[in-house]
Amino acid sequence: MNTLTVRAARWSARHPWLALTGWLLFVALCLGAGSAAGTHSARTADYRVGEAGRAEALAADGHLERLPAEQILISARSHAGEGRPLGAPDHRAAASAARELTARMRQLPEVAGVAAPVRSSDGRVLMVEVLVEGEERDAKDKVGALLAQTAAVQKDHPELLVQETGGPSVSKGVDEQRGADLALSEKITLPVTLLTLLAVFGSVTMAAVPLLLALSSIAAAVGLAMLASHLTPDAGVGTNVILMIGLAVGVDYTLFHLKREREERARSGGRLGSEQLVELAAATSGRAVLVSGLAVVASTATLYLASDVIFSSLATGTVVVVLVAVASSLTALPALLTVLGRRAERRAARRAERGKPARRIRGEGGGRFWPVLLRPAARHPLATLCVSLLALLALALPLTGLKITEMSRDTHSRAIPAMRVYDRLNDAFPERRVTHQVVVRAGADRSEEVAGELRELARLAAGDPLFTGFSRIRTSADHRTSTLELRVPYLGDSPQAYDSLDHLRDDYLPATVGRIAGAEYGVTGDVARYQDYPAHQNGRLPLVLGALLLVTFLMTLYAFRSVVLGLIGVVLNLLSAAAALGLLVLVFQHGWAEGLLDFRSTGSVGSRVPLFLFVILFGLSMDYQVFVVSRIREAVLDGTPTRQAVLDGVRRSASVVTSAAVVMTTVFVSFVFLHIIEMKQIGFVLAAAVLIDAFVVRVLVLPAAMLLLGEGSWWPSRVGRAPVSAPARQLADVR
Repeated sequence: MNTLTVRAARWSARHPWLALTGWLLFVALCLGAGSAAGTHSARTADYRVGEAGRAEALAADGHLERLPAEQILISARSHAGEGRPLGAPDHRAAASAARELTARMRQLPEVAGVAAPVRSSDGRVLMVEVLVEGEERDAKDKVGALLAQTAAVQKDHPELLVQETGGPSVSKGVDEQRGADLALSEKITLPVTLLTLLAVFGSVTMAAVPLLLALSSIAAAVGLAMLASHLTPDAGVGTNVILMIGLAVGVDYTLFHLKREREERARSGGRLGSEQLVELAAATSGRAVLVSGLAVVASTATLYLASDVIFSSLATGTVVVVLVAVASSLTALPALLTVLGRRAERRAARRAERGKPARRIRGEGGGRFWPVLLRPAARHPLATLCVSLLALLALALPLTGLKITEMSRDTHSRAIPAMRVYDRLNDAFPERRVTHQVVVRAGADRSEEVAGELRELARLAAGDPLFTGFSRIRTSADHRTSTLELRVPYLGDSPQAYDSLDHLRDDYLPATVGRIAGAEYGVTGDVARYQDYPAHQNGRLPLVLGALLLVTFLMTLYAFRSVVLGLIGVVLNLLSAAAALGLLVLVFQHGWAEGLLDFRSTGSVGSRVPLFLFVILFGLSMDYQVFVVSRIREAVLDGTPTRQAVLDGVRRSASVVTSAAVVMTTVFVSFVFLHIIEMKQIGFVLAAAVLIDAFVVRVLVLPAAMLLLGEGSWWPSRVGRAPVSAPARQLADVR
């Protein structure tokens, strides 16, 4: 009774108002410091990986990088006023609008240049391309000024349709859509979570405690993440993951602790005061929360090994919010429970004085549902284990056909106005759909040789039906870097676009610039990025997964001193993740629920989803693993035979595990309603994984395995054969 968790809870229970004040000051300080420091966002260079990244760096060194561009389309307006082009516009009116647009754009400091207007092959659309000053990652913050000028030209020419699209405006639209989606997610998640907690505790006050602490933890984590971004830059996803993971684990950790305190209060029958009950909960569930939180942090930290700015940003957000959630459950929660407990005791005393019966406190009962669900594992553990494992393997079977791709611009929701204009742009100017940029760096004295080989490369591409025949060569001022731009008349996510890239890299480059001794060269562009990113990730996957398996095993070994449980935990987590990914393949890759979930299948899974699932699920699964097995181990230490301890431990933890799973699932399912396809996939696969883990793995597979192994579950420790331990005796004495 002198562990870190108990000492922290004891101090908070003895000084509750000081502890609560300190927690609120901590949250305010984190938010204030984070707001003052601001967020250090990732730069374009932070995203460079593979050959595409190296080629981009070469081009940037020679000041030949492609600037972000916006395309403004000028066309006739539909007679019905529907905003759709109809026939060719009046050429004089369109030319006048283009001149006004060009003049307006050139006055903006955000604009690097305006190209001459280009007419589509059918004459229906006039396009003006505007280059945005600065690097790609900053363009979305500057594009507002360009959109305002486009709107002004539209107002001056109501007879025409003047619309803007491009990478910056699409990115701006995605950010706005993500913000609206997250607001919708919160509107769904918070009420459902509150109702779930109300069903668990039967008290509005007790139900509000986990939610309020989770929200305060999220607020503190957002501020700390801003500070952390100056060490590892934020890729724009940190807040998303803090909201998603923070609400899930914040409620869960508080729920574990709070539920145990109420169980001990019901068991004591009024013989123990609030401070003693808080200490008792800290000695049991408090330790489980601490171990579980450390497991999530250690598992998530393996994402840093991916050497990717997006995964590093995800890891930072998760690590920060989990650590803050653990801190709140070990400090602010005991103080809050003490305050509420003392108030309840005073209320109970007044009821006793009036001769009224004391209100019943919900204890540890699992109800009738869980004994029924546990019956197969209790009566037929071998059959239950075999059937459950076969079912999980069957769910994982579609994983053999998994196709991973980088989600390109073409996968964004058409609810974004710039995406609808983007589709019009591709239809009107198919020859501009994809641009490959070949970058070559060699000595200045070899500039003419490089130019000659690039011209030969352009000639080869011109004879290839995958290319349009367009080419443009540029050379840097120091004559050391040259670029060649080639265009492809296919969408960026099409097989033809990828084939054209393969032709360049595998055939044309080695036959031309590859013959120049000492030259550095590569191909970049959107399609090259889409291909190189998954390849880079697949190369790091063995290292990340190996570290993840090792961390999971070591954390389980630390928690329970059991090699057997460590190995079981690794295997079960792999099965849960594989089964969830199998469902993801069926639903999203094969499009089984396109109408139900409102998405258009890309025939693939986002490249970040599998690795993110494995890492987050391995961490979150430790919540249930630690909580359930801790109850079993506690019973064994109290002298209960392992078989009965398994059944009692699962039954006693059933309601809280169910509640935690429902809360987590609600949080993750809310992300399925987002428009961004990769976020939909992440929300779906995490929700499926949590349900599989909570209701199949921890209720059927784990109990069946431990019942079959018996005392061997604890090997090499002698938990099942040892006399009652000192900590167990201390707990019994306190009770």
